[in-house]
Amino acid sequence: AKAMEDKLKKMTEAAAEGGEEKSLGKKIFDAYTKTANVATTLFPVWTVLCSGIALKNPAAFDWFSTEYFTAALAALMLSMGITLTPQDFVDVASKPVPVIMQFLLCYVMMPLLALGLGKGFAVDPALLAGMVLVGSINGGQASNLCTYIAKGNVALSVLMTTATTVGAIFMTPLLCKSLLGAVVPVDAAGIAKSTIEVVLAPIALGMTLNKFFPKAVKAILPFAPVVGVVSTCLLVASAVAQVAEPILNAGMSLQIPILLLHLIGGLVGYGLPRVTGFSETSSRTMAIETSMKSSAFGFLLAKLHFGDYAARIPSAVSVVWMALSGSILAVIWRYIPVPEGDE
Repeated sequence: AKAMEDKLKKMTEAAAEGGEEKSLGKKIFDAYTKTANVATTLFPVWTVLCSGIALKNPAAFDWFSTEYFTAALAALMLSMGITLTPQDFVDVASKPVPVIMQFLLCYVMMPLLALGLGKGFAVDPALLAGMVLVGSINGGQASNLCTYIAKGNVALSVLMTTATTVGAIFMTPLLCKSLLGAVVPVDAAGIAKSTIEVVLAPIALGMTLNKFFPKAVKAILPFAPVVGVVSTCLLVASAVAQVAEPILNAGMSLQIPILLLHLIGGLVGYGLPRVTGFSETSSRTMAIETSMKSSAFGFLLAKLHFGDYAARIPSAVSVVWMALSGSILAVIWRYIPVPEGDE
């Protein structure tokens, strides 16, 4: 009986110790969750800080080569992929109207807005060409993270980004030719390959992990926004560092119209769907998708296909304002509840 009592006592003590350990582990995890929420909320601040460091000391990001750039984009997409299921895409594909509307906002409203702002602010012809190019490119991958932070529809955001990225193969050259009279050859096969490698493959991997290893995914899910924020900040800083001098030399006459391009784009991207009867969640998603362009891709196209060096400056300036306007919208919406029953 004494032996039995001792055994029970030991088991009780062990259970109590385990409970204490668990509560300590939970305390640490709760502290991390709070810190991660604050860090995610301060996303615009990190964007500004990283951009500032890149402008002041571009060499600080020399290590961030093309391979790292691609890996960071893939990490961003993977961190979004684990939040999704195939059913999310089935639901979105069954209602294609928001995707079509956002495609029109991206390739009709934004190029015309860029042209209007450029002419309104009387920028040089080469800078105007660069601004129209920014307006005529696809949605950027960071929009998926901002949609997640803003409590938008991530599956819808991914489909919209994919639709505009595939659309860039024919829409970007067509718009540049019709609005500028410039022929912009675009490597269609290259864009398609990059889209599969950097966007679709990591998302498919994330969804597969979510389906077959739900417990493991549930454990790492709280880390997804932090991975996304770090990846995006590094991507923005790297792009800024490559063209720090032109950004600093651009002056307010170019900074203001490009800021307005992203800001007005976001406001129209939200307001138009809202007044035409789209849900709050879909409208937030469309606003972020419309505001956030793939400025790094625009910079690459300007570098490769526009003869005048000045034509690439608007894309470089856009990298900063695009990330900033998108992240500010995301953080504001994070704290505005979505109405119950809103899809």
